Amino acid sequence: MGLLSILILTPLAGALILVFGRGLTDASVKRFTFGLTLGIFGLSLALLGQLSGFEGSASYRFEEKINWLGPWGISYHLGIDGLSLWLIILSTLLTPLSLLGSWNSIETRVREFNIFILILESAMIGVFCALDLFLFYIFWEAMLIPMYFLIGIFGHGRRIYAAVKFFLYTMAGSALMLVAFLVLYRETGSLDLTVALQRPIDPSLQMWLFLAFALAFAIKVPMFPFHTWLPDAHVEAPTAGSVILAGVLLKMGGYGFLRLAIPLFPVAAFKAATGIAFLGAVGIVYGALVSLVQPDLKKLVAYSSVSHLGFVMLGIAAFDPVSVMGASYQMLNHGVSTGALFLMVGMLYERRHTRLIAEFGGLKNVMPRFAAVFLLVCLSSIAVPGFNGFIGEFLILIGSFQFSPGLVMFSTLGVILSAAYILWMVQRVMYGEVTNPKNVNLPDLNVREWATLLPLVFLTLFMGVFSSVFTKSMEPSIEKIIRDARGKSIALTLRGGDR
Repeated sequence: MGLLSILILTPLAGALILVFGRGLTDASVKRFTFGLTLGIFGLSLALLGQLSGFEGSASYRFEEKINWLGPWGISYHLGIDGLSLWLIILSTLLTPLSLLGSWNSIETRVREFNIFILILESAMIGVFCALDLFLFYIFWEAMLIPMYFLIGIFGHGRRIYAAVKFFLYTMAGSALMLVAFLVLYRETGSLDLTVALQRPIDPSLQMWLFLAFALAFAIKVPMFPFHTWLPDAHVEAPTAGSVILAGVLLKMGGYGFLRLAIPLFPVAAFKAATGIAFLGAVGIVYGALVSLVQPDLKKLVAYSSVSHLGFVMLGIAAFDPVSVMGASYQMLNHGVSTGALFLMVGMLYERRHTRLIAEFGGLKNVMPRFAAVFLLVCLSSIAVPGFNGFIGEFLILIGSFQFSPGLVMFSTLGVILSAAYILWMVQRVMYGEVTNPKNVNLPDLNVREWATLLPLVFLTLFMGVFSSVFTKSMEPSIEKIIRDARGKSIALTLRGGDR
């Protein structure tokens, strides 16, 4: 069994132990799950043993291929490149941190909560490893079930509404993607990605297939105007659900565009590029404007995701190696920074059982360590130079300028607005006098909370200064995706013109 299979199956094995284990207390379930996910993170770091190989080639590493359903061209095919490498490590890092951050907030059905987290982790890793479309679809759909229950059972107020909305939106896109898979199989005779990429698809059919894929991925991103499920899901989800949803699940939309939609349907992708870039730019400004007027901390962070991931879509649509590199890096940045913000909002909620900005004020006077960490994470979120967010947004804007100077200039409004809504929120929550007596004796960060936040704070600085550690391994894969897509698009267009 290869390393990728071990990473995928180990969380499932842990979930089965929790399902059939007898006599496990809530405390032992928490310790077991945290220890297991921490071990999985450590195991995922073994992928870095071939980091130099990722930097020098775009070929897949740690590849595993077993004939599964041969008559239908379906195989158990796994492999990763520089694009998926860091997303896997991000997934395995955020899972134990989200458990640690939720240690005291889940008091009932603890066993079920941890089972769902482990199943979700397995599906997340599987999506980034799958090189067979049928296998990809299984993992893609498998994420829905645990996240639905995490929101619906362990969420807040309108949790059932949010869970159903999340499920229906994602299922609608997935259903169209499944139909596209079936048509693709008819055209290519295989659902193996590496095989399907070698067989040209009629340009007249590409647009329909691309639209089906793009809708599924746009909903997951979430790209404006397919974002309306996101604020409800984030606000009502438990802290761990919000962290994983923002940190990993949203990235699967951008990853799906780069791994599947663009390489398989390059002619359609180039035709749709302007529309995708326009919607991305609108999402940047729209998300920032809506964040500016939010009275709820968690909803503000949720809408900021719409804005930040709009940059990702703008960068991808520009089809420039620099902008796509920025988009890929921004996906990692957002997972780190927004994951930390959701964890800190959860910590405030544990203390005060409210997320309303008006309920706070002057917290720096009673929680100085929390305020310092919160400010650092916020500076990362608004892309201050020296922090990780700056690298991604700068590369996206520079790389996209030649594609559309107007959209880039419009998108820079989002950079300005993000500073406005984040810093205004920091001022109202952290500075001034403590006017609410309920905030006078709030405890500062404890050891568990420090352990939860320090890895993410370290990454915001490390990724801002040593970005080449990550970009070198991603660059070959990104350049190959863009180069191959352009080459296929030109070849298929010329062939169509000859006919």
